[in-house]
Amino acid sequence: MEGLGFAALLTAAKNGDEHAFLEIFRSVQPGLLRLLRTLCGDLAEDVASDTWLGVIRGMHRFDGDEQSFRAWVFTIARARRIDRLRAEGRRPPTVDIHDVAEAELPHRDEVTESVEHRMSTEAALRLIGALPPDQAEVILLRVVAGLDVAHTARVVGKRPGTVRVLAHRGLRRLAEVLDNP
Repeated sequence: MEGLGFAALLTAAKNGDEHAFLEIFRSVQPGLLRLLRTLCGDLAEDVASDTWLGVIRGMHRFDGDEQSFRAWVFTIARARRIDRLRAEGRRPPTVDIHDVAEAELPHRDEVTESVEHRMSTEAALRLIGALPPDQAEVILLRVVAGLDVAHTARVVGKRPGTVRVLAHRGLRRLAEVLDNP
């Protein structure tokens, strides 16, 4: 299966080829889990499972390229996350972004460690998770999931201009936290 283009993999998966579906799953699942862990914590695995059930049920109706497929999967994940949070009767945990920055970032005199730490995926996801939910979701979809503005806008149900503003505000807020440990 390796070496096949996305269109061929999708066609094979729609026709019941488990290996093709597995290739598609492997290409999307890591980003999906990172996004869900950041946005809904302990519920991430359950929401991801619900998402893939939705993908399997609707795959025969999907028609589009790889970027559209990713956007479609993340749209399903967003709906499942909202459903799960409602069912759980709780909101995602809130974290004070300044507490995270103080607890997680090293002192300025530890330059080498600071660079390594700031670049670590886990620390970045924690900082992103401390942003307001709409900003965090847009940044995760753009950066982690690799969606363009148009696809991100469709996933979150907002206009492309709004997505750009949310991403800009979120990135500006992250820069402020990193500049003021």
